[in-house]
Amino acid sequence: MIDIQDFGKRITDNLEKVIIGKRPALDLVVIGLLSQGHILIEDVPGVGKTVLARSLAKSVDSVFSRIQFTPDMLPSDVTGVSIYNQETRKFEFRPGPLLGQIVLADEINRATPKTQAALLEAMEENQITVDGVTHQLPQPFMVLATQNPIEYEGTFPLPEAQLDRFLLHLQLGYPGISNEIKMLESQKSQHPLETLKSVISNEEILEAIKTVKEVFVSDAVKRYIVEITMQTRKSADVHLGASPRGSLALFRTGQARAALRGRDHVLPDDIKALAVPVLGHRIILGSAARMRELNADQIVRELANNISVPGGDFQAVEK
Repeated sequence: MIDIQDFGKRITDNLEKVIIGKRPALDLVVIGLLSQGHILIEDVPGVGKTVLARSLAKSVDSVFSRIQFTPDMLPSDVTGVSIYNQETRKFEFRPGPLLGQIVLADEINRATPKTQAALLEAMEENQITVDGVTHQLPQPFMVLATQNPIEYEGTFPLPEAQLDRFLLHLQLGYPGISNEIKMLESQKSQHPLETLKSVISNEEILEAIKTVKEVFVSDAVKRYIVEITMQTRKSADVHLGASPRGSLALFRTGQARAALRGRDHVLPDDIKALAVPVLGHRIILGSAARMRELNADQIVRELANNISVPGGDFQAVEK
């Protein structure tokens, strides 16, 4: 059985050669990879969103595809298209960039809703359908989408159904002074991404995913997960709370976080630590919360802090 703790350390150590001083965000990326989920990175330009996706693809020896979303892009530009071959007199499928393993959906909110929707089937079912023919996506498959939270001109906000497909939502933020100096030094002669080597194989990723699914989750922790999700539906500050998909996301990411910390069981602390990146983007604020200038992350954090943390032994009982 693969050592998940060592697995995670190898990836994050490798990513830190390029993305300096952002260990918590890198840990979330590894959690997303182990949970077979997709990640929405929302931050200002120039903090390393694109470089992070490219670094991850290199680190795990996966096929990298980049889709630069623009308002004139069509769904077929993402999924691929069937072209008639006059010699064979048959239609041949020409795959689009979505048929990669680590797919960067850059500035996803610049595409029209019709093109954004081309990702939905791929993200949920690991397949795409073109001209009535279904094509399975390679494994592992992960979408890292980016969007700029500052510029709204010429953008199309992601609908709630699509936001719900993202397992995690995170920000990188600006580096500190010492980390930014290290970044300058590391890029003095060449970009460290150019020399980055693979540290994990595809086979190891698939084995790690299977191992993470064996992590034990007690009934008390399951109830804790559901209570947090249900509180987002009851809060007066929330117009629309998280769906059961949010509970499933907390369950899966909790297993991955526990395994990365060398445990075979999930603790309530794992769930509490993941509540904001997992649930924050899944809720719609009410008018009262917007008037008080609250954001979704603040509300989820407050709700998680107000729920009683279960006690007891959370390990599996040997029979």
